[in-house]
Amino acid sequence: MNGPALHEPSAPASWRVALPHSAAAVPVARALVRTALAEIEHAADCDTAELLTAELVANAVEHTKGDAPIELVVQLLPTGCQVEVHDRDPAPPGSLTRPGPDHPDPWQEHGRGLLLIRALSSSCGHRPTESGKAVWFRLPAVPQQRRPAE
Repeated sequence: MNGPALHEPSAPASWRVALPHSAAAVPVARALVRTALAEIEHAADCDTAELLTAELVANAVEHTKGDAPIELVVQLLPTGCQVEVHDRDPAPPGSLTRPGPDHPDPWQEHGRGLLLIRALSSSCGHRPTESGKAVWFRLPAVPQQRRPAE
C-alpha cells in the first residue's frame, strides 16, 4: 500500500483495583495514582491527582455503610486523566457539582473535600452504576516543561 499510514490512537491505559472499606484505602489509592501518572510523558499534576483521589476515597469510606470494597479506576487519557471511585451507596454526593448553601467552616476538620474537587479539577461529577455510584474527576495534562524538577 502506498501513501501515508493511518495511525489509530491506542485505547487509553486504565487501572481498576478493589480497595478495603477502611482508612487504609487512602494511601493505597494515592500510590496507585502516583504510579499510573508516572507512566506517561504528559501526565496530569500528580500532587493534585493524589489529593483529589484521597478525598474521593475518604468520602466513600466515611459516607457509605457496610464493608463492601470500594473500587478505584484510573484512566489515562490523551488530554490528562480521569479518576473514579465506585461505592455501593446510590445516593449522589452532597455538593459535588454545585456549591451547597453553606460554606465549609474553616475551623472544622471535615467538609472541604468536595469543594477541593470542584475547585481543582477540570470537571467532576457522579453517575449511577449497577451496584451504587461512581464519583469522578478529570485533570488536564501538564506539559513537561511546566512540571517541577524531581
